[in-house]
Amino acid sequence: MFSLPRILKPGPLFAGLVMLASPIYLQAQDAVTQPCDRACMEGLVDDYLDALIANNPDAVPMADDVRFTENGQRLQVRDGLWQTMTGRGNYRIFTSDVAAQQVAFLGNIYEEHRDPTQMTPALLALRLRMEDGAISEIEHFVVRSTTAAERLAEMTPRFAFRSVVPESQRNTRQEMLEIANMYFVGMQKNDGLMDYPFADDCDRIENGMRSTNAPTPPGETRPDPSDASVYSSQWSCLEQFQSGLIFFVNRIRDRRFVAVDEERGLVFSFVFFDHSGGEFRHGVTPAGRDVTAGPVQPWTWGIAELFKVYDGKIHEIEAILERVPYGMNSGWSTWEQGMSDELQDVTFSED
Repeated sequence: MFSLPRILKPGPLFAGLVMLASPIYLQAQDAVTQPCDRACMEGLVDDYLDALIANNPDAVPMADDVRFTENGQRLQVRDGLWQTMTGRGNYRIFTSDVAAQQVAFLGNIYEEHRDPTQMTPALLALRLRMEDGAISEIEHFVVRSTTAAERLAEMTPRFAFRSVVPESQRNTRQEMLEIANMYFVGMQKNDGLMDYPFADDCDRIENGMRSTNAPTPPGETRPDPSDASVYSSQWSCLEQFQSGLIFFVNRIRDRRFVAVDEERGLVFSFVFFDHSGGEFRHGVTPAGRDVTAGPVQPWTWGIAELFKVYDGKIHEIEAILERVPYGMNSGWSTWEQGMSDELQDVTFSED
């Protein structure tokens, strides 16, 4: 049985072909009552990816009633990416939620190519839930942008995503959820007037591209947030939000927070950004200027977004995204949840 999300309102803090499972994983699962620790979960992800390549679900432990979706669609195991994945990539970020027995992964992969001597690069966000020593839930979000995948393949994941946060700087699990959700609260119908939880060193990468703090091209002048008409990737996280120029993202919904790693300060989410067009393309900056921006037709981004959170601030953001049918949801939510802009904590099962 798949888990039902807890919908929470912001609180007071900020309103190759491997056929056998790895020894680390097997050792941790000698008894079904023993939880899978960090090494076990990350080993399980690798084993799962190899099972995908081999199109062999028997290579990993799966519950009889395992539930599987890919890009929002309920599928049978051995369908979708099970048929096409040919290799793992070198870009790998894990969010291991030992308490919830859930792990999220973001990285690059390879699929089949028309030329059998080549492979097609892609990006994957993956969620696995463990129950009684077996995988009970599988969620794939595949971004099939060759250029984005090629960019990521040339990069190294930021050290922050594998570094441990000193205990004195850690936030509680609930605080981390609320802080990460304030990113979505602040972007939706962005007015530039909130108290945004960004650290001075906040940086964001989307589909392998720097979308904050980008260098100003030679011969150009850095745009001034106070008089620009569109937000710039040359600005900091805080400058972008304070500009009030992201107002055209009028609905951020189905906010599913699926893994929290308190030790490393990581929060992993799946979410949808709606750009409804029409009246929502018109906004007013904090200085009172009328501006028009955003897609002309209704547009939805499907997004997997990861936050590094400590000391009450967001320090790093990593996302992969792809345009999806307008108004779609994750396949794990009711229609009402899928259209809601409230925080959904799906880290723990409420069966």
